[in-house]
Amino acid sequence: MATVPSRWVTSGYYRVHLYVLLGFSALASVVALSSHAQMRAGPPVAAAVLCYFGAVCWLYEKRLTGKVALILVSLTALGGSWLLLPSGARADWAAWLLRGLDPATAGLLMGSTLAAMFLGHWYLNHPGMRIEPLGRLVGLIALAVLLRATVCGIALALEVARDGWPHGLSAALLAMHWLAGIFGTGVVAWMTWETLKIPNTQSATGILYVGVITTFLGELASQLLSVERLFPL
Repeated sequence: MATVPSRWVTSGYYRVHLYVLLGFSALASVVALSSHAQMRAGPPVAAAVLCYFGAVCWLYEKRLTGKVALILVSLTALGGSWLLLPSGARADWAAWLLRGLDPATAGLLMGSTLAAMFLGHWYLNHPGMRIEPLGRLVGLIALAVLLRATVCGIALALEVARDGWPHGLSAALLAMHWLAGIFGTGVVAWMTWETLKIPNTQSATGILYVGVITTFLGELASQLLSVERLFPL
């Protein structure tokens, strides 16, 4: 959301969806506090506080401070994910680097798709907004797809060279990740871009709903596939 130009989008878009992020951060905090041996509670708690602070900033139209809060929420969440990196990856520099890029690229893909879908839905409440912010987010989705494909493609090549091709359920999860999460989301971004040329924000929002589903399925498959492997697939 921090990439969306606030001069063209009403502040309610940021405020309402920061409340959504606040709910997710609070849930993550509860999970972390109940399983402190596996997950540190500091990052999700800090993210929840920042979400509330950011929402208040947008409530009072403090746009610059609100943008800073959005960036801090992202960095806090990314830092928390890095704390969960498996210890085995630290012994291999390539695995350590790819594991570090994995949450960054996955978060960028999931976040840009969700932010675009939320913004498309916001046009239903404020149809007079300019179309450029949504187009910018769709471009960001396309960039995120390319970055995600690069990281996962390199990781897959290294994993195949190390242990061979996945079989059975792992092969099915790998196919779901690439077909739905990467290629499917890329097709959704292209379709949304073409729809915005009409322009038709309602149809674009419907397509972005599909994009959220494909991205979620792809990243879920990736998480299940990578949990016991050295490289993130």
